Formats: sequence, C-alpha cells, structure tokens
Amino acid sequence: MAIIIAIANQKGGVGKTTTAVNLAACLAASKLKPRVLLIDLDPQGNATMGCGIDKRTAKATSYEVLLRQIAVRDALQFSESANIQVLPANIDLTGAEVALLDADSGQHRLREVLGQIQHEFDYILIDCPPSLSMLTVNALTAAQGVMIPIQCEYYALEGLSALLDTVEKVRRTTNPKLRIEGLLRTMFDPRNRLANEVSAQLLEHFGSIVYKTLIPRNVRLAEAPSHGQPVIGYDKTSKGAESYLELAKELQQRVRKQLRAVG
Repeated sequence: MAIIIAIANQKGGVGKTTTAVNLAACLAASKLKPRVLLIDLDPQGNATMGCGIDKRTAKATSYEVLLRQIAVRDALQFSESANIQVLPANIDLTGAEVALLDADSGQHRLREVLGQIQHEFDYILIDCPPSLSMLTVNALTAAQGVMIPIQCEYYALEGLSALLDTVEKVRRTTNPKLRIEGLLRTMFDPRNRLANEVSAQLLEHFGSIVYKTLIPRNVRLAEAPSHGQPVIGYDKTSKGAESYLELAKELQQRVRKQLRAVG
C-alpha cells in the first residue's frame, strides 16, 4: 500500500509545487525504484506542466476523476521526464471546488479515488492549491501525512499556524490518522540573516519534525519547469538536484522508521 503525502501550504510561492515535482522524481530515481504517483490538485496545473505534460491538451484530469466522470486509471499519464505517473490538472479543477461542496461525501472523494489504486504505488504525492480550500481538505482527508514547505521569511510562522489549525480540524472530523510528516525549509539562503533566524525558530518550536535537508535558492531549480523537467533531469549536478535527492533519502528513512514502529 502506498504512502500518501499531501504537500500543502496555503501561502503561495513557498516551493510547494517545486517540491512535489522534484521529490516525486527523486523518489522514483532512488535505489529501490519505488512506483510513484503525483496528483496535481491545483487548478494552475503547474505540477502537470513541470512533469512535461501539457495541461491544455490533457484528455482527462483530476476534475473529471473527483466528479466521478472518469475512472482514475483512465486519467493517469506517464511522465517520461520524471519517470512517474501523473494525475494532471488544469483550470477546469476550479469547478470541482463548488461541485464538491454540495456533493455526497465531497470531502472524501479523493480518498475514495485513491482506494482504487493505492496498492499499485509505493508513494503518492498530492500537490495542493495555495489555499485552505475544499481541494486541500480532500487531500488532507486522503493522506496519511502532510509535508509543509516553508520559506524562511518573516510571515512564515504566521501562515503555518493557520495550516496546523486546519490539520487539527481534519483530524477531528475526517481523518484522525493524519500526521505532520515534516516541515521543509525552502528557498534557503544562508547569507540572509532573517532566513537563519526563522530557520532557528522552526527548529526550536518543532524540533525533529523539521527536515534536516534544506532546499536552497537555485537557478537550475527555477529553470527546470520551463523545460518540462524535474531538476534531476535538467541538471543532476546542481545544488537543487542534490538537495531534493537528499530529501527523498531522508523521507524514505522516516517512512521506514514509522513502519518499524507500528509493525
């Protein structure tokens, strides 16, 4: 059964989609070659494009799947550049937001979908929209853990508080087993004093929940999406690629530790 992780932060521009695409590709490239599915749950469709899939010509997307108009297996597309399966998204997904509010079991739709294919993958990553919306609630309801990318800047802790409140509400209502998988420091510049101060605050408040891996500001990491590639395909020797490969390794170590603890 797959490890399902939602990558979420209601604040935009924190490296959420960058993390979803590159972590998925780096997991797939790791030594054990796990089977990886990336679900694009953001109407912007940036994760879809970042995997080399044209969101404008996708025959089926997460919109049709969530509204039960098409089977999830029929909507998956293989990304050659990332070596993963992708459930694409585009602007149509905005329509699902309203439809799911009034739908039967609207908060559980993604969980229902993943129940059909969870045994076919080792990791399922969900790229959430930059809002605490019905789509994000669907992701948190379906996931076992949530990874929170955080840019080390002034408002980082304020935005984190709102997301943690949402996670707690989801625990109480739709998914009591949801856990914080980890906090990921992104776009980190060690020369910036504020970045170092916020990083230290995160470690002080959250301890081992914070990933040891730091994702740096990196030109290659920023360029890769325009080529429809994860950074390990665009420039495997870059600092960005090295960091996401390290994050994939750290995540796998955490997962193995968690599995040993429960079994």
